[in-house]
Amino acid sequence: MISIVLLGTGNVAKHLFNAFLGVNEINVLQVIGRNEGHLDHFKDKVQTGTDFTKITDANIYIIAVSDDAIALVAPYLKDKKGLVVHTSGSVPIKSLGELNNSGVFYPLQTFSEGKTIDFKKVPICLEADHKGDMDKLRKLAGLITLEVHEITSDQRKSLHLAAVFVNNFANYLFTIGHDICTEHNMPFSMLNPLIKETVNKLDYLAPLDAQTGPAKRNDVKTMESHLNQLKNKNYQDIYSLLSKLIGERYGQKL
Repeated sequence: MISIVLLGTGNVAKHLFNAFLGVNEINVLQVIGRNEGHLDHFKDKVQTGTDFTKITDANIYIIAVSDDAIALVAPYLKDKKGLVVHTSGSVPIKSLGELNNSGVFYPLQTFSEGKTIDFKKVPICLEADHKGDMDKLRKLAGLITLEVHEITSDQRKSLHLAAVFVNNFANYLFTIGHDICTEHNMPFSMLNPLIKETVNKLDYLAPLDAQTGPAKRNDVKTMESHLNQLKNKNYQDIYSLLSKLIGERYGQKL
């Protein structure tokens, strides 16, 4: 049995908590968070509290807070014998300070309130200073996912950067598409099959091979028409820059 204390009450903490609850070999002993209201999600299922000086002893302590708060929470665990990990994609392991046992337990996924995640498909990226600690993290991760990866802080930092492009930036482009549809009284849902097919193609094609559209084929007339349709200067700039970069990547002069 692996005993866990979760520190944090945001989306990552909630989704990890839900994943752990379904595993007999994992026992979540406590959830600690600064905001009493945010603990409501956990209260009927586990001991909760707002006092970081009253943390229960456990095998593993998971700090699932904002990046800036990790270094503030870690000192509360300096006298604990268990393994202390954070869940950030961009914060180095050394941010945990001078702890006896430290590591990283980074689930590579976007987590939203109320959206259920199948954790078996979520890659969990691990880092630890000692082999024994890595073995513990591999065991824990293996209980909730089929995708377990050992990576360095530098690799994780680069992976997080790549994730921002494919997730956060891509989602903002969806937002622009939504704005255009709304402006012209069309349901954005009409684009859902296209979005899903674009993503599904990546199961068997590299992104470079999956690219389509007017910029790749140097369809200047269509691109000029699109730019004329856009009234938002920022959207025009985004369209022009992305079209230029796509054209350069595929050897077209735009």
